[in-house]
Amino acid sequence: MEELLELKDLLLKGDVQGALVIVEELEEMSKQDIIDSIRSYAVILLLHLIKQQAENRTTRSWNVSIRSSIREIQRKNKHRKAGGYYLSPAELFETLEEAYLNAIDEASLEVEEGRYEPEELEQLVNREEIINRAMALILPKE
Repeated sequence: MEELLELKDLLLKGDVQGALVIVEELEEMSKQDIIDSIRSYAVILLLHLIKQQAENRTTRSWNVSIRSSIREIQRKNKHRKAGGYYLSPAELFETLEEAYLNAIDEASLEVEEGRYEPEELEQLVNREEIINRAMALILPKE
């Protein structure tokens, strides 16, 4: 809110250059909020993909969580009016990689009722395969 008041003040003073700096900051803050939201859904998605791979099974609940997370990531990543996406496939991949450790931590509490420490669970699953599967599920089919 402080930034909007400052922007208004700069515009009223005719300081277009200063106003543009504030607009760029607001754009960056908005994009970071979107990335943070995508990362949160990515943790949920990866958590369930890890559980599927570690336990070599799935449940309806896991499948619903996977589908919901995919839809939310796709929805958050898409520009509403301008079209296109906030995150490129490479940035999306990087976001999944960043979310992976949080997903492993959470999965370690759930896989086989918390039997494994995160480091042990990491040895049981294939990180690359899980992240690639997540990417394939998220990216729109052309």
